[in-house]
Amino acid sequence: MNNIYLQLFLSFFKIGAFTFGGGWAMISIIEKEIVDKKHWIEREEFLDLLAVAQSLPGILAVNISVAVGDKLRGMRGATTAALGTILPSFIIILCIAIFLTPDLIKENETLSSIFMGIRPAVVALIVAPVISSARAAKIGWKTVAIPIVVAVMIWSKLPIVSSPILYILIGGLGGWWWLSHHQKRLHEIEMEMKKEEEKEL
Repeated sequence: MNNIYLQLFLSFFKIGAFTFGGGWAMISIIEKEIVDKKHWIEREEFLDLLAVAQSLPGILAVNISVAVGDKLRGMRGATTAALGTILPSFIIILCIAIFLTPDLIKENETLSSIFMGIRPAVVALIVAPVISSARAAKIGWKTVAIPIVVAVMIWSKLPIVSSPILYILIGGLGGWWWLSHHQKRLHEIEMEMKKEEEKEL
């Protein structure tokens, strides 16, 4: 299968069709498909893409599919990947709206059992990408306190400090400050090396 557009559509169609539980439950399947299987992007790049996709408005999986499609084939690739992600959900919701009602699902023991069985699987799908993302971000025992503190503060429901937007802004500013400081330090080292070379000459 050499048609990259068909590969994009089928890959993200599969992701859209088998990701129950929302955005974070999709991450594990997306990572396996586009990083491990297709090798369209590197794992570190996927982590950066995940951070951007989570920060932007809209559905996480659609944001990632658009970014991957755009990288591979520009606007056409982004459109193809986005359609592949959206179409399964549209079809499933349309079928549910036509054939199923909330009362029917509750009263039907088979359907209720299916949804009860899906619940623990969704939890696993959410936990797995959290662990893999932490490893890719090189979060160790020294830095593990940061996500724990942030999670506790968001969970606390306190005014202002429980807003996820606050920590996105702090994280972005902190990353910018660290990069500026790191580049400044590298520049200083380069200048010192040049001075030493000039002295030797």
